[in-house]
Amino acid sequence: MNARTFMIRAALRAGAGGAWHGGHPGAPQVALLVPVADAGQLQVALSALTGTPATLLLSAALARLDPQGVRAAAQAGHELAGQGDPEGVALLEAVAGQAVTSWAAPDSVPALRGLLTHGLRPLPLPAGPPEPGALRTVAPGDLGATLTAWRALGYRPVPLRDLPGARAGTPRDLLTDLYVRVVEDRYARSQGVIDLAQRADGVMRVAPLGHAPAPLPLPPGTPTAELHLHSQRVVGLASRSLLGAYRAYQRSLKDVARALRERPELASAQAVFAVTLFHGPLEQAGFTLLDLPPARARWYGLGFRLLRAAYGTTRTPSEGTPKMAWLPREEFLRRYG
Repeated sequence: MNARTFMIRAALRAGAGGAWHGGHPGAPQVALLVPVADAGQLQVALSALTGTPATLLLSAALARLDPQGVRAAAQAGHELAGQGDPEGVALLEAVAGQAVTSWAAPDSVPALRGLLTHGLRPLPLPAGPPEPGALRTVAPGDLGATLTAWRALGYRPVPLRDLPGARAGTPRDLLTDLYVRVVEDRYARSQGVIDLAQRADGVMRVAPLGHAPAPLPLPPGTPTAELHLHSQRVVGLASRSLLGAYRAYQRSLKDVARALRERPELASAQAVFAVTLFHGPLEQAGFTLLDLPPARARWYGLGFRLLRAAYGTTRTPSEGTPKMAWLPREEFLRRYG
């Protein structure tokens, strides 16, 4: 990716031209975007999406070449957006019988200006695994397998127009992205953190450690497993319902137990622990709480405040001082395995 393309994508992430960001980060809905290149792909998409409305990205040329297919897509309840040259947006709207307000974002400044001239909102085409409230692109030929997999994980594919809390990006979103890439992703790679948050309500990650940090009452060389929360997911769930976030927390402990049994990296871990401000729920879940040394508690407290600032949460944790919560491996498996 060259510097110009990077800058355009960064500007779109920050909401330039009203570019879409996503929806509520605690909702299971995912905006399903399906780019369609020709009449054959359109038929494949309509067949795979029977009973599942989505946002179809069509070109104005397709409206001219296959007007019946485009009308059939609109009549089937799909939202239509555009891709390619926006000069034909009026034709696409006339054939579809619905307004087209979003368009796939280009990688050049002149083309981006063309979208804004036509009053169209840029629509990034992000791929990758689903996330609550995210926009995700799926090719027509991949729809069947992808939708089955998403639903098994608790996600609900919807058109962008039906995404709860759908909004444009902001500069804070760009800063949050940079924080995740520079801090959290780098830390996860360096520590071998295992992501267990594939489900829509999954909130846990776990890192295998070859030692037992103080104040764990174990020999220093004892292998352990350190719990990490999916910070953005927890913030999103808690903003909808504290009870829902707590239940997701409890379900995610079962994911950790499964990983302890199945993942080779965790086979030797003799304890599960977390350093957290949310130690109340862990204490209710049977964990033993340990006080951290004052200097270490202040250091972790600063880190947690930075996390809250990065994710934009205004909810203050009920506990102001971080603590360590832990359970021996067999006790953890007995409770959650």
